Amino acid sequence: MKATFEKYILNFKRPSGTSRGIMTEKETWFLKLENNGKKGIGECGILRGLSYDDHLDYTDKLKWVCDNIHLGQEALWEALREWPSIQFGVEQAFISLQSNDPMVLFPSRFTKGEKAIPINGLVWMGEPEFMKEQIDEKIAQGFNCIKLKIGAIDFDIELDLIRYIRSHFTPETMEIRVDANGGFSLSDALYKLNQLTEFKLHSIEQPIKNKQTDSMSELCLKTPLPIALDEELIGVVNYNDKENLLQKIMPQYIILKPSLVGGFKGCEEWIEIAEKLNIGWWITSALESNIGLNAIAQWTFTLNNSMPQGLGTGALYTNNIESPLVVKNGQLWYDKNLKWDVIF
Repeated sequence: MKATFEKYILNFKRPSGTSRGIMTEKETWFLKLENNGKKGIGECGILRGLSYDDHLDYTDKLKWVCDNIHLGQEALWEALREWPSIQFGVEQAFISLQSNDPMVLFPSRFTKGEKAIPINGLVWMGEPEFMKEQIDEKIAQGFNCIKLKIGAIDFDIELDLIRYIRSHFTPETMEIRVDANGGFSLSDALYKLNQLTEFKLHSIEQPIKNKQTDSMSELCLKTPLPIALDEELIGVVNYNDKENLLQKIMPQYIILKPSLVGGFKGCEEWIEIAEKLNIGWWITSALESNIGLNAIAQWTFTLNNSMPQGLGTGALYTNNIESPLVVKNGQLWYDKNLKWDVIF
């Protein structure tokens, strides 16, 4: 079996803002396998400053994977517990290699184009006018779940933007999620959560920075609206540590990004623990190209989670890989009439 990798820089159509700053490009790597004339591809993507495996020797580890590809998917996954995004790329590449069609990893009614995945419409941070423009765009596109990135501009302005949505839609007709990306301070988090309650939000992601488990636990106990852990899960790679974290904090939800938490298997460990503790969950992409997004979407469909998932990031880039993934009326579809533009 032959394994190679190559770097690919994704360019944002317009700078995209979170409470951690503005992004104009995104690095990713494609892991390619070849065996007996068959080919497979997986994506290893990191978010600088956030991914647990954002290390200077990242490409050295990818080279090690290629040199040791004969170990197989399971052994490599275990050996890569400290490298969650590479775990994910390895999983994808092996499943792709073994599939009849390298781009159909999990055949289903989704990949047949018969059923879609409900997703949230993502509103990025920016000037109020830009955020309102995005909100109007998502409404026009038929989304009935909108997720707003908050925590970077004036909080009163953010409240006004949420108020704008609620003035047009009831909680029954439009679900609103907000993501603070750890942007609230410990001193004002509960105060801000109380201010948000008037809008009957679905949830808030990561109100305070991660690794403050005592404070997050207290916040989840006192919160007037559901809290979803996101960044909190990053870097927790062993099963027992995952169990201990969720038992301590007891959030209302967790959000699983395969690139950040060890691929499908890493997510499945979190899901197993969460369900034992009656904690809800959903899946989100982490700004992958359409290669990674395709794998996440196909796998997500097999989980039968009816909640809107966070999979609407495919149209963010000027140079994404052309794919059959399309968003229509707030849902992600696999359009079999469209072709992949994959260079193996």
